Amino acid sequence: MPVTVLLVDDEPLVRAGLRAVLEAQPDIEVVGEAADGAAVIPLVRQVRPDVVAMDVRMPLLDGIEATRALLRTLDEPPKILVVTTFENDEYVYEALRAGADGFLLKRARPAEIVHAVRLIAEGESLLFPASVRQLAAEYGEGGGNRAARALLERARLTEREGEVLRLMARGLSNAEIAARLVVGTETVKSHVSAVLAKLGARDRTQAVIAAYESGFVAPG
Repeated sequence: MPVTVLLVDDEPLVRAGLRAVLEAQPDIEVVGEAADGAAVIPLVRQVRPDVVAMDVRMPLLDGIEATRALLRTLDEPPKILVVTTFENDEYVYEALRAGADGFLLKRARPAEIVHAVRLIAEGESLLFPASVRQLAAEYGEGGGNRAARALLERARLTEREGEVLRLMARGLSNAEIAARLVVGTETVKSHVSAVLAKLGARDRTQAVIAAYESGFVAPG
């Protein structure tokens, strides 16, 4: 089955460009388009995409509120890939905090766009470690988020789970974490699953944001 994608952007040329890139792949199908976040929920219900590629800035309902609405309204929401012009944008960080699975720059090369959609569809998070650290340092609360601190305290992560979370925050893949800790990849997967479960995180992105917001990992 192909990966199905819904494109949400107020610029027709951007949507046309993304459609051309994605539909050139035999394993990806664009199943719909919308010009504003306000149309996302009914369209998602209609076409049931695996991934929503969503502009972060739109006139009526931006990508942040559209992301919140999707996660609040649907029992099984699609993966959300925020598409943005500027990576160091407060809107991007707020979208990640709201529940987006990752972000992609509009200037990305076609191969990067395709890779991002496939990665998100497989349940991986698309994080750019340096960018996320910078975003957290500029727009996060520097460990001052009481709710995030309480969440980490209640989670009672083991020492190894804490190590895994710190390496996740640096953007390492499971294989890279396994090599760093000299353990098997399946062991790392188990630790990652435990971290997500304890934090009640939807995915790696949300776990990393919680780590920064709580001060468990310093963004600088």
